[in-house]
Amino acid sequence: MRTSFIFFIFLFLYCSCRNTRTVDDADIIVSVKDRVLYRTEISSLIPRGTPSADSLLLAENYVKKWIKDALVYNVALRNLGNEKEEIEKLVDDYRYSLYRYRYQEKLIWERLSANIRESDKLNYYDENQNKFVLDKSLIKGLFLKIPVDAPSLSDVKTWYKSSSEGSLEKIEKYSVQNATIYDYFYDRWIDFDEVMSNIPVRISNTSQFLRNNKTVEVTDSSFCYLLNIKEYIPAGNVAPYEYAEAQIIEMLINQRKMEFLRDFENELYNDAIKGGDVVFGKESQEINNE
Repeated sequence: MRTSFIFFIFLFLYCSCRNTRTVDDADIIVSVKDRVLYRTEISSLIPRGTPSADSLLLAENYVKKWIKDALVYNVALRNLGNEKEEIEKLVDDYRYSLYRYRYQEKLIWERLSANIRESDKLNYYDENQNKFVLDKSLIKGLFLKIPVDAPSLSDVKTWYKSSSEGSLEKIEKYSVQNATIYDYFYDRWIDFDEVMSNIPVRISNTSQFLRNNKTVEVTDSSFCYLLNIKEYIPAGNVAPYEYAEAQIIEMLINQRKMEFLRDFENELYNDAIKGGDVVFGKESQEINNE
């Protein structure tokens, strides 16, 4: 049984690799009652370049789990009795709430973010500095991770220390062919710890380190790591406006969304009443008339 199952999965993987276009019936891997698992569902779960043996194992495990889940689902349907109605109601309520929530979030972002002026953001930033105190250090600069056997490494160690246009141009051209990581961020603030997570070195005091070091140069058995720190802001300081801007927009939207949703729902309600989209029953009409 296992041999035939593995052979079946092998055929599935072979067809997936060849990108064969098939009709729906030929695309079916397995079915349990009215539930059907298609080949495309599994192929989308397996990353490109995965070795055949690993792909086979992933597919086999997924198909087995899918079958077991489908069997348990069918047993549950047969044995839950009256509880099925309650579950269906809960599913309907959840679907209703999810559609409503998703649309409101989309509407809030589209309408409110477009109406937030630059002056609104700047005023909020100036008046709420305490909300933007950094819990991490920020830097601007340049980071490179280069294999130790890459050519002209000594030249790169000179270029990366300079922010001149000529040096940056040389680094960019060099990195296309040789660098494992090339991150240029002279024009934006990023988390210092995030950059250092790529470098095999431990720092006990970040603020002191940033005061005393404008460059970082570390080499292990495989790579050379080069970091040029153009500017830094230690933790405990107020975040610069350009770094805090996305957070400011979110805060302003949260401030305004309750009023916006109330007005939107009232407008929707009044238009629906006028347009006849809402029809009250006889009993409701009598209550309204009273």
